[in-house]
Amino acid sequence: MFYHLTVTDDCNLCCSYCRAKMFDEEDEPAGSPGTIDETLTENFSASLDDLYRFLSRDADAVLTFIGGEPLMCPQFVQTVMDNAPVKRFMLQTNGTKLSALPAAYRNRFETILLSIDGDKALTDEHRGEGIYDTVTGVAKLLKSTGFSGELIARMTVAEDTDIYASVTHLADCGCFDAVHWQMDADFTGDHSHRRFAEWSLSYNEGIRRLAAEWLRRVKATGTVPKWYPFLSTTEDLLLGKSSRLRCGSGYANYSIMTNGKVAPCPIMVGMADYYAGDIRTADPLRLPEIPIGEPCTSCDIYGFCGGRCLYSNIVRPWGDAYREVCGTVRNLHDALCGIIPELRVMLDAGTLSMESFSHTRYNGCEIIP
Repeated sequence: MFYHLTVTDDCNLCCSYCRAKMFDEEDEPAGSPGTIDETLTENFSASLDDLYRFLSRDADAVLTFIGGEPLMCPQFVQTVMDNAPVKRFMLQTNGTKLSALPAAYRNRFETILLSIDGDKALTDEHRGEGIYDTVTGVAKLLKSTGFSGELIARMTVAEDTDIYASVTHLADCGCFDAVHWQMDADFTGDHSHRRFAEWSLSYNEGIRRLAAEWLRRVKATGTVPKWYPFLSTTEDLLLGKSSRLRCGSGYANYSIMTNGKVAPCPIMVGMADYYAGDIRTADPLRLPEIPIGEPCTSCDIYGFCGGRCLYSNIVRPWGDAYREVCGTVRNLHDALCGIIPELRVMLDAGTLSMESFSHTRYNGCEIIP
């Protein structure tokens, strides 16, 4: 099982699509988060002994540190890595404090997801002046000081993003092993302030260009670039397989919050009606599953999408405008279906293997943007 451990809610940045939205007025959501847990603390306050006991019951536990910014509490991260009965650790970070973490700990991470949104201008516009140079600098530091895990550029995509230019920039800048992107869409009640529907037309065109470019690179090299929204999706299309929620939330990937409660998803902080347990008493291998509901389950491409986002499916921050987001998912599906025939030719010829699409599932990449 995969677990996200919320180290702290604190963060040293105020990104435009994250904490900056706390100051904006929101539209009324179509759904409700239900009962809100008011016992949450800013920093992890549950017993570490309870945490270790919980994790010890899962011999294959994978623990990902998240926040806020988890490295606001570096000593806590080091303590858990020293004592938790876990062999595999991952980290989601904005990168600004990663260089201060000793290399002996940095190099133990199997995967590090570094937040960066594209080129310097775009990243600094959303995340703060100088952040692009900081993040690319720490990516180079990691590689030069013994980090051998997977380094993923994790983008947030908004209306000023040229998705084709941004993904290819990060893929070619020499800093990262993989790229993932997630759209800033249907997570807060901000639809009336957005021009998402208009922008999605250019985004969709960019995805089709990216799919063609991805195929070109596969044909030229015989290897599959690790652009996460294309990996398991294309693999399943080739195999004729369907998928549940691709991030694993609510059945393979759970989140341990600062008070020790277990939620099905890192975004579902404090949504008490959907808790899957408590580290003090729960069996990590028998956590209840939190299913995706309608309208997703009746969709004709549900087996491709898996429902995109459990939180959005429940709360519906954009109401009926969620269909605008669904349109981008259908476009992704159609773009990948369009390159399947040429990939099959390579597979049949032996110039490409299905193993080329393999990657770690549930590693913090939502897969469907």
